[in-house]
Order: sequence, then structure tokens, then C-alpha cells
Amino acid sequence: MMIFKEQSGKIIMTDFDHFHIGQILECGQCFRFTELSDMHYALIAFGRVLHIRQLANAVEFYYEGNTLTTDEFNDIWLPYFDLERDYSAIIAKITAGDTVMQKAVNFASGIRILRQDPWEMLISFIISANNRIPQIKQVIKNISEAYGTQIDLLNYTFPTIEQLLPASQERLRVLKTGFRDKYIVDATRKAAGGALELSRDTKIPTDDLRKMLLSVSGVGEKVAHCILLFGYGRMDTFPVDTWVRKVMQQYYFDGNDANATQIHALARERFGELSGFAQQYLFHYMRMNSGN
Repeated sequence: MMIFKEQSGKIIMTDFDHFHIGQILECGQCFRFTELSDMHYALIAFGRVLHIRQLANAVEFYYEGNTLTTDEFNDIWLPYFDLERDYSAIIAKITAGDTVMQKAVNFASGIRILRQDPWEMLISFIISANNRIPQIKQVIKNISEAYGTQIDLLNYTFPTIEQLLPASQERLRVLKTGFRDKYIVDATRKAAGGALELSRDTKIPTDDLRKMLLSVSGVGEKVAHCILLFGYGRMDTFPVDTWVRKVMQQYYFDGNDANATQIHALARERFGELSGFAQQYLFHYMRMNSGN
């Protein structure tokens, strides 16, 4: 059982399992972080800059220059890092009788699915389309600096709907969004007009949420599934990108071609309500071992 202790303005986590900050942040599910040194990251979320330093037997969570209290940690960061979920039980279920999944989990057993903001995920994964992670991170940084609220000398919040609403295609293109400028404008206008449900706690069925997201220009099936998984916490979803298609075709379809519909059907049958966890382990494993 994880133990959390408030000490010198920090929260210290010990007796943890399935937590590796590098694997969590570098597995493609979020973009607003910086690696400061080995196993030491700064992360921007909820209008704050959180430092996470992982040591051999402890993880430190802290703010530079401010105290991180137990109450604030429990309210914000405990759920954000999904620390109350039993990942051992999840891993046992998705790896049972599946040697491929066993390899994927063993490669990065410290992954946890972050509980992120649907609005930020909507724009972030629109930006991600046909883009590489360093470029995605830079574009999000550009937009945050142009339209977000300054947190400290170097960092800015991700802009709210109201803050991003004045952004034109021309201004966004200057911020290196490329062809995605018109999609960001469309998403922002739809959100401002109330056409999108952007509460993470919504009870709208997953498939209805998916259809809502697909109504936004620039949101296809893969992007919609990413937003559903990382923004709304719909763990029954299974985003299919190049890496996931490759690993599924190679190991689950005997090397044969398979389309997204076929892959989704197999994932539902094999992993069910835990499909999102399985997808993230498989995605990270294939992306990091593509040369093998």
C-alpha cells in the first residue's frame, strides 16, 4: 500500500508499485512536461507547475518556492496520477494467457493513465494529427504562451475556451499549428457555443461522446479515442495509430493487415473495459522497440 508523507513542503510517496515517472510522461499521453534531469520532471497542469523527482525508494512531489500540502495533493495530484487504482489487478487481467501483453507490461510496468482535462486533450490531440511529439509539445507551448495565463517566469497555463476564442487561423498558423489552425478554431467555437460536453465527469455514454467529438473538424477516430481515454477516462476505448496497428497486426492478426474496426473488435473481445490500459502498454512497447 502506498504511503504519503508531508515533509518540508513536499509530499513523499513510498511503498509504491507500478509508478515510473519517465514511463508515465514519455508514453505519449501528455505533452506539457520537461525532463530536468534523470527521473526528475516538471509538469504543468491545473494552473500549477509540479516537480516530480523519483528516487530508488521514494517519489517527491513539490512546487518550487511553495508548499504542497497533503490536502492539495489529495485533491489534485492523487487522482491526476491515478494513484488510488490497483494496477496490479489490471495487469493480472490483461496479461493472463497473453505473452505479447506480458512483454509490453514488463517493458514499462510503471505506466499509469493520467486523468487530464478534456478541453486540453481535445486541442492537444487535434495538434497531434500527423505530427511528432517534440513538435506537438512546442505548438502547445506556443499557444499557451500566446493565450494562457502566466504562472511564473517561464510557464503558462493551457488557455481556457474563452482565452482561445479570439485566436484566428492566421495567428494560430504563426504559432506553428500548420493545417490544424482551422480545426482548432472550429473546436474552440463549438466549445464556446455549448455544442461539446467537456466535463470529465459526464455520464454521457462513450459512443455518444465519440460521435460528439467526431463532429469537430480534424477529429477522426484515432484522435477521438485518444481524447476519450486521456481526457474522459473512458478505459474501454482503444486508440489505433501507426504503432498500435503495427503491433496488433504483427502479434494478434498473424502478420495480416487489419483495419481499425477489426482491431477495435478484437480489443473489446480480449481486453473489454480495460482496453485503454492494454493499448497504452502496447503503444509504448512498439514505439520504443520499433528497431528490434
